Amino acid sequence: MNSRSNLETIIATTDDRSIVIECIMDEYGTVIKRLIFSYVKDWDIASDLTQEVFITCYEKLETFQQKSSFKTWIYRIAINKSKDYLKSWSYRNMVLNEKILFFKKDNNKGPDASIIDKEFSTELSKIIWDLPVKYREVILLYFYQEHTLHEISEMLTLPLSTVKSRLYRGQDRIKKMYLFSDRGEQHG
Repeated sequence: MNSRSNLETIIATTDDRSIVIECIMDEYGTVIKRLIFSYVKDWDIASDLTQEVFITCYEKLETFQQKSSFKTWIYRIAINKSKDYLKSWSYRNMVLNEKILFFKKDNNKGPDASIIDKEFSTELSKIIWDLPVKYREVILLYFYQEHTLHEISEMLTLPLSTVKSRLYRGQDRIKKMYLFSDRGEQHG
């Protein structure tokens, strides 16, 4: 919390954009890269797009009007860059390797519990990645990035009611897909 207020102070009081962008990269580099990865599912592309986000921040820093938090502003840039990439010709003509990001931390459980947890986590991750982007982005921002529904609404520039319905429908799809995959293994 303190670092956010320090960052906003630096942005407001420092004329040297290179110092400002360095502070922004330190503060948001990792979370922006993870956010972008949740869209593109490729770490190399996520790294490239993360750099583009910071270049855009550098170029457009004067346009930040503080109508929302800086965090919301930079997340919106990252989400827009990700969506632009997903619409691009190069993405549509490229075969993506399946890579799954595990957000769950190991809790020092026994070997059996760890294997079960890992299998569940792998299955859940696969189900989440198979969701349409409009549901996946809300699920990841809410459950894994721990943003409020209001913050997600601002980041995605969607009405709050739309974010709520996408969260509900995404959860419903996850439940149905998980139950279906579980029955398929038992009866297959």
